[in-house]
Amino acid sequence: MAFLEQAKKHLRVSVAAFDDEIEGLIEAAIADLTLSGVLPEKANDDTDPLIKRAVFLYVKAGFGFDNADADRFHQSYDSLKAHLTMAEEYTVPS
Repeated sequence: MAFLEQAKKHLRVSVAAFDDEIEGLIEAAIADLTLSGVLPEKANDDTDPLIKRAVFLYVKAGFGFDNADADRFHQSYDSLKAHLTMAEEYTVPS
C-alpha cells in the first residue's frame, strides 16, 4: 500500500511493528471518505494532495493511545472531508 510509507513518515515511525495498525487506519480513512460520498477511485488516489492530507490526518488522529492532539487532528480531518464531499471533482464520476 503506497499510503503506508508516507503515513509512517508523517507519524515519524520507522519500524514495521506498527504497520498493521497504520494500515488499518489508512483503510478506515479510505472507507470513511467513500461512505461520505468521495468516489472510491479518488479516495484511493495516493497522489492527490487533498486525499493524502485527509488520510494522514485520520491516521494521526487514531494512532497510539496517548495522543494529546487526537481531537485537533480529527476536527481537521472532518473539515477536509466535508470540503471533499462538496466538491464535484471528488464526488461525481467523470
